Amino acid sequence: MICRPAVIVRRFTVALMALAIGACSAMPLATADLEGLLPTPLLLVGEQHDAPEHQALQRDTVHQLAARGELGALVLEMVDQGRDTRHLPPDATEAQVREALDWTAERNTGAWPWAVYGPTILSAVRAGAPVLGGNLPRAGMRTAMADASLDGTLPAPALQRQREAIRDGHCQLLPDTQIAPMTRIQIARDRAMAQTAVDALQPGRTVLLIAGNGHVQRDLGVPRHLPAGQPHRVVMALTGDVARPVDPAVADRQWGTPRRPPKDHCAEMRQQMGR
Repeated sequence: MICRPAVIVRRFTVALMALAIGACSAMPLATADLEGLLPTPLLLVGEQHDAPEHQALQRDTVHQLAARGELGALVLEMVDQGRDTRHLPPDATEAQVREALDWTAERNTGAWPWAVYGPTILSAVRAGAPVLGGNLPRAGMRTAMADASLDGTLPAPALQRQREAIRDGHCQLLPDTQIAPMTRIQIARDRAMAQTAVDALQPGRTVLLIAGNGHVQRDLGVPRHLPAGQPHRVVMALTGDVARPVDPAVADRQWGTPRRPPKDHCAEMRQQMGR
């Protein structure tokens, strides 16, 4: 089946994230450096999904925006378009929030662990800001894979880099015939998140988008699909040494967090695919 590698990668990523749940819940709130980034109508914050320090930075970003009275909405890669908390009051229960986002154990087994992202989501709800799903629903992925018009939404050099990123992200294990379809899914997801964020914009407030680093970078991801001239800021959270200068073509700032123990992600992916 053409989409099977994506399913494998998703399960592999989730397994890594699950290992981080305990550390995330016990970690003190980090301080996100927002100086010089605000005010902005749209703030895109990237993460490494299995780095709990990054989710702590996201939660502090929500707190800082809320304290300034500037949090307009929280848009998430981790929730599909069409799911949101707009109808919920700030004191909604955790169960109500999870139900609104379809983040229940019964229907979301194997998806993003609530313990990792729940604190950030609840912080936004408590601040009176809606939480919006931005990701392309699974039902739209097969259509995206066959939609060659998506290839033209990126300049040729950027499209090639995106394809190489897909190849590298799958540890060179995808057949060549699947690179273009999987890249189209990535592009369609970026377009969906961009549209959700733009639709949520409101004067004097900031829409915060949280997604993987590959989705927020300016040269390849969501910013490519924003309306021309739409003001925005991009932050990428990275583990390890980030002393190198930030390329403004990619992001406005990098948040560095401690290096994490090395893992051979590709070895486990090869094992999963072998099964």
